[in-house]
Amino acid sequence: MQITRIEGGNGPHKAFNNDRIADFLFQHLDQYGDERKDIMKCLNYVFEKGGSISIAHEGETMKGVVVLNDTGMEGYIPENILVYIAVDASTRGQGVGRKLIEDVQSKTKGSIALHVEPDNPAKKLYERLGFTNKYLEMRWTKAN
Repeated sequence: MQITRIEGGNGPHKAFNNDRIADFLFQHLDQYGDERKDIMKCLNYVFEKGGSISIAHEGETMKGVVVLNDTGMEGYIPENILVYIAVDASTRGQGVGRKLIEDVQSKTKGSIALHVEPDNPAKKLYERLGFTNKYLEMRWTKAN
């Protein structure tokens, strides 16, 4: 298995374009996912504002994807937000998610934040890889 990293500012990858990546994320995020149009907004952010997309793959077959958005806010909030991580259901439990996160940690400049649901089984992996729960997130949503 190989990991390909696509940096914002370099343009989409030939084999792994935004549509293929969005389709993969939409399919494999399960109940923790977003609508495809919102996933596309996140991927476009990488190329317009900054971030990276890391893809674990065998040839052109994607096995896992991590998307980081660069916040541009060094010093007072983490410089990067891990927005999406998804692993193909047929390869879960084989270390693909761990390899992706370790690769991202080693190649990303600055700190990384992520949001995880309390009942998400991946929470234990994130904790083993050094992520801590420093804050309780609270949200206010403006009515339409």
